[in-house]
Amino acid sequence: MRYTQTHREETHRKLLKVAAAALRNKGPDRLGVADVMKAAGLTHGGFYAHFKSKDALLSETLAEIFAQSQRRVGRMLEGLPPKHALATYIDFYVSTRHRDDPSNGCPITALNSDLPRQSRKFRSTFESGVNRLSDLLARLIDDARVPDAKRIAPAILAAMAGAVALSRTISDPQLSDDLLASTRAGIKARLGLTDLALASETAL
Repeated sequence: MRYTQTHREETHRKLLKVAAAALRNKGPDRLGVADVMKAAGLTHGGFYAHFKSKDALLSETLAEIFAQSQRRVGRMLEGLPPKHALATYIDFYVSTRHRDDPSNGCPITALNSDLPRQSRKFRSTFESGVNRLSDLLARLIDDARVPDAKRIAPAILAAMAGAVALSRTISDPQLSDDLLASTRAGIKARLGLTDLALASETAL
């Protein structure tokens, strides 16, 4: 049976969706090509019609995960005033929901410890994704009229991602929740996102 180009593209997107969840849940080393194909309802033999190698699958999947994250942020912040948009993003990222749902979360928090063992291509894709996410955060900070946005954005991103990653290692639920709450409060205080500042922006 011959398939149309549209069918191939739909199948490719399906494979990336399945692989994205597996990559964040299992990490690159434990992601199995056969498992991805089976979960997508395809035979193992069809893999090479879409990817040259497992490394190609991993790299494209990682790029798609970062793209998904940026699209989600865009939808979430659409129409919000600048300071509210920045505060909302911080609250969303440094949250118990993000902590408890790694299969749909930021790849930085899920995959950072796997990087030293991965291929140059995978590491390069990860670095590009981190840079794009840092640039996004810098734009949000700059729009909120916080000085030196480009310089401080990487540090803010590191604090956010580090807090989520660390919170996942803590077995005491209350301690984990407190870590996230204190990190959110500290970051927003550093960026001047006080209740008064947010209320003043709404009143404008």
